[in-house]
Amino acid sequence: MEQLFNPKNMELTKYLFYTGKGGVGKTSTACATAVNLADNGKKVLLISTDPASNLQDVFNTELNNKGVQIKEVPNLTVVNLDPIKAAFEYKESVIAPYRGKLPDTVLKNMEEQLSGSCTVEIASFNEFSNFITDEKAEQEYDHIIFDTAPTGHTLRMLQLPSAWSNFISESTHGASCLGQLSGLEDRKEIYKKAVETLANKNKTTLIIVSRPDTAPLIEAERASKELTDIGINNQIMIINGVLQNYDDSISEGLYNKQQNALKNMPNGLKDKATYIVLLRAYNITGMENVRAFFTQDNLNINTESLNTDNIPNLQNVIDDIYNSNKKVIFTMGKGGVGKTTIACAIALGLANKGKKVHLTTTDPAHHIKLFMENNDLITMSHIDEQEELANYKEEILSKARQTMSEEDIAYVEEDLRSPCTQEIAVFRKFAEFVEKADDEIVVIDTAPTGHTLLLLDSTQSYHKEIQRSQGDIPKSVKRLLPRLRNKKETDVIIVTLAEATPVFEAIRLEEDLKRAGINNNWWVINSSLYKTGTTNRMLQAKASNEIKWINKVDEHSKGNFAVISWSPEDIKGNKLLEL
Repeated sequence: MEQLFNPKNMELTKYLFYTGKGGVGKTSTACATAVNLADNGKKVLLISTDPASNLQDVFNTELNNKGVQIKEVPNLTVVNLDPIKAAFEYKESVIAPYRGKLPDTVLKNMEEQLSGSCTVEIASFNEFSNFITDEKAEQEYDHIIFDTAPTGHTLRMLQLPSAWSNFISESTHGASCLGQLSGLEDRKEIYKKAVETLANKNKTTLIIVSRPDTAPLIEAERASKELTDIGINNQIMIINGVLQNYDDSISEGLYNKQQNALKNMPNGLKDKATYIVLLRAYNITGMENVRAFFTQDNLNINTESLNTDNIPNLQNVIDDIYNSNKKVIFTMGKGGVGKTTIACAIALGLANKGKKVHLTTTDPAHHIKLFMENNDLITMSHIDEQEELANYKEEILSKARQTMSEEDIAYVEEDLRSPCTQEIAVFRKFAEFVEKADDEIVVIDTAPTGHTLLLLDSTQSYHKEIQRSQGDIPKSVKRLLPRLRNKKETDVIIVTLAEATPVFEAIRLEEDLKRAGINNNWWVINSSLYKTGTTNRMLQAKASNEIKWINKVDEHSKGNFAVISWSPEDIKGNKLLEL
């Protein structure tokens, strides 16, 4: 077993960057580290750029982007950067010079280019690079801790060669992640120093936070490799939320599931120095819980009650899809929330009602055939994301090579690493399947974001070929966008967990879709401990903390939500109908 994480017993660098998938506990771990070090006499600056940050609740203090000293921890100063606000201000600084000079359609396209997750990250890095390169801060603090590190994609964009201005001025009509760079020319030296500090193992440690579960560990390996590739090698890993013992069937199932995930940890993580934080029943708010996070638990049961006595199940969702005669069903949500299981269950439920269904997924393990038993009314397909992406990249680069210099092609290649690119490549394949929706219901596991849809749509409105990052838009995609906006034909099922970060991220996904003119009707809360009826004291306490988030989803969705119980096993075959 890996050793417990306890900062006071470790030799740590000045700069500590926490990274990892949403909901794994980055903020909790970063805050507890900061308090632990400060309590042991170190002067600490904690900076958060997490869009779902709850730092104000954690410290019960009004925070700002300049720095607030925490009364209960005299050695700790906390900075809470709002990345959404920073992204908005940054976007406006880029677009403002063009207002009144370019047509509205061009401005609208530029705005959408600057509305993706990459912009939020660039804007965040723009903010906290000041702290990385501030010599006064370096001298004043023993440790500077960042909650949420930039991805390798963002850092590579910032490391690209010169000529940003020329490249971007020629490419303002394209759906690009590089558009964000157009306002950064005067800060290139600051970024260069910031990236050099990140890569300096004597100054910086990258702390990868994960959970003992398959999806977060796969994401952790990807992030680790992406950052290693650009020279950030000083990495350690924290596995957060490890259950040590069990005394009922639910806790035994969770223990075995965690141990199996850790035993089969991706190879790319096995050489990392790894520490664990034990599963805690409580939410990390208030100084008592923050101080206890690495050392002890609090098994108090939350007395909050559910707002409703009647929680729908997935069958209610399936009945509504069937009765409303929807043709295209998307399951949407962050990785690891169980979209594939929900998609399979919906497909099977509709087939049981006599509907012909085509079920398709981008799940890299293409497990749908393992989940599903043969059914004459269900056909299945798997979209290989990497294959589609490789084909798409080659299509774009072959066009670029006809007209662009090698230097500009370097920009295109980095642009094609963007998450948006993969969505667009896969979406073109999805569109081919959705063409079949006249004759059957198409259930799609893993949908594109509203940002991607708007990029495709704004491009279509120009009636221009996208020369770099999108290529020609197939007719199937052009026909698909209006279809997705038709409430009578399309339904988006948002899948989440009863925890703070997954719920906040799901709400942002929903806002993204609304910008694209696509409304969802149902939410599904998956893997609920509350619904298991566990008698294990630890899990009972943890389950009681789900009530707040179930109530929030209930209120937000106006009662259009279902809750599915946590299960130690993958649910397969006809058992999917019991969800």
